[in-house]
Amino acid sequence: MNNIGNVVSINRSSQKGVVKIPIANGVFIDDFGLKEDAHGGVPIRQVSLLGLESIHKMEDQLNKSLPYGSFAENLTTEGIELFTLPIGTILKIGETIQEVSKIGKECHKGCAIFKEVGKCIMPVEGIFTKVIQGGMVKAGDTIIIERQ
Repeated sequence: MNNIGNVVSINRSSQKGVVKIPIANGVFIDDFGLKEDAHGGVPIRQVSLLGLESIHKMEDQLNKSLPYGSFAENLTTEGIELFTLPIGTILKIGETIQEVSKIGKECHKGCAIFKEVGKCIMPVEGIFTKVIQGGMVKAGDTIIIERQ
């Protein structure tokens, strides 16, 4: 397994249940998540991550490309098979330190992707972290598995 990956996109939304919009960089706050994101502050699901590899699976099924943030992920990543990381794994992402706190989630009712394809990848292959040490994260930043 790769111990190093990259941030492809940072995505944020001001309300829950909608697609997130890519932003140039994000400020991540200790024990909160992404500043000005609707999901910030949720104890076990402060930051959501989804691998580009997982997104490509859905794009293949839909036969079209999807913009970053389509699955409401805060961080679109590549290079690490995120859903195989055990809870408690420590990740250095840009200037931040984050701890894997949850694997997968319940799918929102009325999810646009679910309506179109009949399933969504986030409940199975998305992960969540809590922010241990805040800081800036931007597209292109490295993700390093510090400890599993």
